Amino acid sequence: MNPEYDYLFKLLLIGDSGVGKSCLLLRFASVLDAFLQESFNNVKQWLQEIDRYASENVNKLLVGNKCDLTTKKVVVYTAAKEFADSLGIPFLETSAKSSTNVEQAFMTMAAEIKKRMGPGATAGGSEKSNVKIQSTPVKTSSGGCC
Repeated sequence: MNPEYDYLFKLLLIGDSGVGKSCLLLRFASVLDAFLQESFNNVKQWLQEIDRYASENVNKLLVGNKCDLTTKKVVVYTAAKEFADSLGIPFLETSAKSSTNVEQAFMTMAAEIKKRMGPGATAGGSEKSNVKIQSTPVKTSSGGCC
């Protein structure tokens, strides 16, 4: 094990093509496109894939990306939140383009993993977060988020 850290966790971002998975990752957990109903409908399929191939105690976080596109939004927050609640998983809306809740999404996932690992998961028992996230300035562009 690398002496620089006590635990190594891998996060897998899954979702339909074009929903902003790479942009979200570059900007900083399943990502859905908040203005495509088809993407929201496919979340169940993605969750089945997780259940089929991932370990039994894997953490999940439903992320509705592109929340900055309010005029094109089809999936309303309350519907997505109720769906996530029915599955017992957290839900956040993000925007990789404007950096809205991107850090919060990763911190939420880290907190959920820490909770699953139990009280001994933090070296030294400290409750202070040792996660370091560096942000880059938002660059505006005419197309896409990246």
